[in-house]
Amino acid sequence: MYDFTTLGAIVGMVLAIVLIIKKFHPAYSLIIGALVGGILGSYGDLQLTVSTMMSGAGSMITSVLRIMTSGILAGALIKSGSAEKIAQMIVTKLGSKRALIAVAIATMVICAVGVFIDIAVITVAPIALAIGKEAGYNKQSLLIAMIGGGKAGNIISPNPNTIAVSESFGVDLTSLMVKNILPAVCALIVTVILANYLAGKDGQKVMDSDMEANDAKELPASWQAFLGPLAVIVLLALRPVAGIAIDPMIALPVGGLVCTVATGNWKHFERYSEFGLSKVTGVSVLLLGTGTIAGIIKASALQGDVVNLLNVFHMPAFLLAPIAGILMAGATASTTAGATVAAQTFSNVLVSEGVNALSAGAMIHAGATVIDSLPHGSFFHATGGAVNMNISERMKLIVFEALVGMTSTIAAVLLYLVMG
Repeated sequence: MYDFTTLGAIVGMVLAIVLIIKKFHPAYSLIIGALVGGILGSYGDLQLTVSTMMSGAGSMITSVLRIMTSGILAGALIKSGSAEKIAQMIVTKLGSKRALIAVAIATMVICAVGVFIDIAVITVAPIALAIGKEAGYNKQSLLIAMIGGGKAGNIISPNPNTIAVSESFGVDLTSLMVKNILPAVCALIVTVILANYLAGKDGQKVMDSDMEANDAKELPASWQAFLGPLAVIVLLALRPVAGIAIDPMIALPVGGLVCTVATGNWKHFERYSEFGLSKVTGVSVLLLGTGTIAGIIKASALQGDVVNLLNVFHMPAFLLAPIAGILMAGATASTTAGATVAAQTFSNVLVSEGVNALSAGAMIHAGATVIDSLPHGSFFHATGGAVNMNISERMKLIVFEALVGMTSTIAAVLLYLVMG
């Protein structure tokens, strides 16, 4: 017996979406949606609604703690110049003739080592614009290269979305990251194809006014820049390799500390950590809001009705994973929120239907990158602003972003069908 009706859960989600589109704070929008949906779905049981919202938010605490500590790594990579150095090195090695490939790979690598996708795009953007101006690439081709590369890196990173999915399914974070390597490579290939296609079209040219003034800071050496991310990879790999479990809550800040010390900035560790915390605070608060509506949805008849709908159309149960990821990320315009709601709501159903937990998590995660950049989310505006692109031109790229996300999703589904 479910505590809330499907209608209540759907009304709550729709209300939250409308409020987000109306520029109300996303976290408050989700909380209000959960409250209204819960009251409606429980026929006015306020006490049950509030307690379910609280338990839903409470289920996010472990993910929030890990995300907060991941800010130490992100802050160290950005403030020490390591992220910029990594991007610069990749672009330099591949050269201007392969500029779009270089831009895509640079964003993918930076995102994959633990920098949030929007920050990864913002970090690479100045380098991409400089190369684009010299080589004659338009903004559309440069931005889709960065976004597509970021999407590819995002599904194999220790980022908030990956952490939330691994937590919901109870699977190892490293294993979940490894599971989507092939889908990430497929997404990268499609990104390069689409970027080159857009490069041949008329688009906004890079102007002198788009270029940021160089602050003449000295970037670290290559080995210094990579040492922090390498430390994280080694620590997380100890579990599958040696059976030694190092939680991301430990591995990520250790990587940040290693990065700070290796680049000779250990005196600035506190300042870098504070900067990193400022970058993850919004995501942490959003996740708590997401938890409230996820709690209502999880306790509603929605998941059962969706499974029944799949049975009516004779669709296999595993398709619920990518579909849930796509729809929830589109509803919240956020990879993190969408993947979290989908994983929290449908993890038990998918596992009970015989779908491998690791594969289900990978498919949800990949699906959450399809339509996660809609205009009612911050990613849409942050990435457009990174290259000074107007909203109408930015809107035209949504279909190309969706193709990149759909590529990784199809690859994740095919991987499940082949390997389980």
